Amino acid sequence: MLTALIAVVAMVATADGGLPVAAPATVGMSAKRLETIDRVVNRGIKAGGFPGAAVVVGRKGSAVWEKGFGRIDWATSSSRVSATETIYDLASLTKVIGTTTAVMILFDEGRIKLDAPVSTYLPEFTGGYKDSVTVRQLLEHRSGLPADRDLWRIAHSPAEARQVVLDAPLECKPGQCYIYSDLGAITLGMMVERVTGQGLDVFLHERVFAPLGMVNTFFKPADSLKSRVAPTEVSPPRGYPLQGEVHDENAYALGGVAGHAGLFSTASDLSIFAQMILEGGEYKGVRIVSDSTIKLFTTRAAGSRALGWAMADGQWGSGRFMSEGSFGHVGYTGTSLWIDPDREMFVVLLTNRVHAARARQPAKVIADVRADLTDAAAIAVTDDPSQTIAMPASFRSDAAKGWNRRERHGKARRNAHHGRASAHTKASASKSKASAGSKHSAARPKAKSSSHAAATKSSSHRKKAS
Repeated sequence: MLTALIAVVAMVATADGGLPVAAPATVGMSAKRLETIDRVVNRGIKAGGFPGAAVVVGRKGSAVWEKGFGRIDWATSSSRVSATETIYDLASLTKVIGTTTAVMILFDEGRIKLDAPVSTYLPEFTGGYKDSVTVRQLLEHRSGLPADRDLWRIAHSPAEARQVVLDAPLECKPGQCYIYSDLGAITLGMMVERVTGQGLDVFLHERVFAPLGMVNTFFKPADSLKSRVAPTEVSPPRGYPLQGEVHDENAYALGGVAGHAGLFSTASDLSIFAQMILEGGEYKGVRIVSDSTIKLFTTRAAGSRALGWAMADGQWGSGRFMSEGSFGHVGYTGTSLWIDPDREMFVVLLTNRVHAARARQPAKVIADVRADLTDAAAIAVTDDPSQTIAMPASFRSDAAKGWNRRERHGKARRNAHHGRASAHTKASASKSKASAGSKHSAARPKAKSSSHAAATKSSSHRKKAS
């Protein structure tokens, strides 16, 4: 029923959605410096890191750089990416856009306490030290839960998958280690469902996405929207290409709705969400979360983590120039959202870098593009002399270090092959002439060869935070 309702709402959505658009100069940004974004993203596409991308940079309530680049897949006949229309699998952005936001709402309402044991709300989460794991520790990834388990291999139904999560033993005592854990986010999602009596998807639609007008944000996109969804993996463990179906195998095993992955959205919709966060939990008169709760959850809590969110410490594509209090998250499929409250700015990047990437190192491509994007946005802020940054001579994407584009790699291998063949021919000729008393010198050394990367690993071996 919810999926059908979402489909109807999304079908009537127009390009007028999202934030109002403003010229960069009207919000204290340099259009010339923002042009770096186009170069960076297009280099990532040309290198084969991803077939297309959607970008929104916003500042002071407006979208100043809202663009689609490339296409939804590698076919020249496929749809061009639109920042307002193209729907991407958000992967681990689900943790903050969805699950953390739901916890914030319930915390506001006094229905969840951060330092209460998780078992208070989810009695099945018990056994040994698990009885002392708190909600706060799940949000900080300091619960002791392992990173993940292969639910898609173990379980035969969503119910079985949930039980595997609940039964997972801790790898350390709560609070004594940091493990970025999908299982922790899944547990938070289950806790939200138990407290509210609603599915995570229903609760988020009713309390967050619908009130904000995020008409293209949901779990399990309807079939009618498939043509607008950027495809992800071509040969996943499921055995068929994925488009409009969650990429994460564990989220799929849980039925497509999970606390760690499963949300789909557009860059334009995420700009609305980011602006709501920047405005202290309110957008266009609609209050989602209190400003004090926004501040609490987005302030450094433990190491490089806030509550649910990651701090922009130069890691995970946050670049070098975001303000100290900046925060965000990334998703394995090639997505990211970074928010800089000091500059009143955010940066959204959505790609499907898991879709038959042509670069040898697509993870390196997306890491550099993410970082360059946030750097370019920060550098473009020119109205505050205390935060004005000198324009770098070049960006990571200009060097493309470690990207190893396939076309260059193939050319190198062909050259190496010809070099070996030539060397072999000359060496044979030299030996023959030498035996005949020839004065010709020996053949030149063989050219070096290079090798292709191994085939794509299954999702169970991936680092979801990448």
